[in-house]
Amino acid sequence: MAKKFIIGNWKMNLNVHESSLFAAKLAQEVPTYRDVTTAICPSFLALQPLSLQVNHRQMKLGAQNCYWRDSGAFTGEISATQLRGLAQYVLIGHSERRNIFSEGDREIRFKVQAALRNCLTPVLCVGETALERKDGDTEHVLNDQVVSGLLNVSSEEISEVLIAYEPVWAIGTGETAGPEDIEKAMKIIRAQVSHLFGREASKKVSLLYGGSVKLDNAASILSAKGVDGLLIGGASLIAPEFAGMVKIAGELAKEEAKNEVKE
Repeated sequence: MAKKFIIGNWKMNLNVHESSLFAAKLAQEVPTYRDVTTAICPSFLALQPLSLQVNHRQMKLGAQNCYWRDSGAFTGEISATQLRGLAQYVLIGHSERRNIFSEGDREIRFKVQAALRNCLTPVLCVGETALERKDGDTEHVLNDQVVSGLLNVSSEEISEVLIAYEPVWAIGTGETAGPEDIEKAMKIIRAQVSHLFGREASKKVSLLYGGSVKLDNAASILSAKGVDGLLIGGASLIAPEFAGMVKIAGELAKEEAKNEVKE
């Protein structure tokens, strides 16, 4: 049975002290399930102290970004090499990085490669804008972003990559893609992975959904065909909401395990 993933992206929120207090609160509320991986992505400043604070059996740590060079004269950047030992996951190609900071396809695929060679799990984020959706370009955009992001990934490495579908028009807007839209996007992504790496690889790759995910819509999203987890923004900063989504994922994983036994 595929593992479920619940990843919280704190974005540029909480200072180091606040991050520590909030992580302690999460430790009290977030349940632990064998088939659910829970991770939080705090700011770079909070990663080191939280790496010593959190129970890594309960929650993993992720970085919100990384640079693709391992070292060098790149003032202000943080490499995947420097993250090694502090984080287990790293978000790559988030729409805010693409659209606000003008990260291009070349840089994003180099970052995926850097994460893998430094034993980090890259979470490759893909998704279309409102205009691209309106113009009917969703499939074209997803195919391009998946192909470009995975260009330097080998067939042996693809199982170590997570892909998060985050429609840009849904991030922070309160608007969420419907189950049919989500299932269609997941089918497009998985088909492209199959084209690149083979059918078996496409079955094993884990696909997440992100975009205005909240406790009241988490169950329907996680139940959508092809969805293996959630990448959560604002709601990950509300302890009961985040813990509740982990619980939903855990119960769904249990139910899937029971169904597999019956079959």
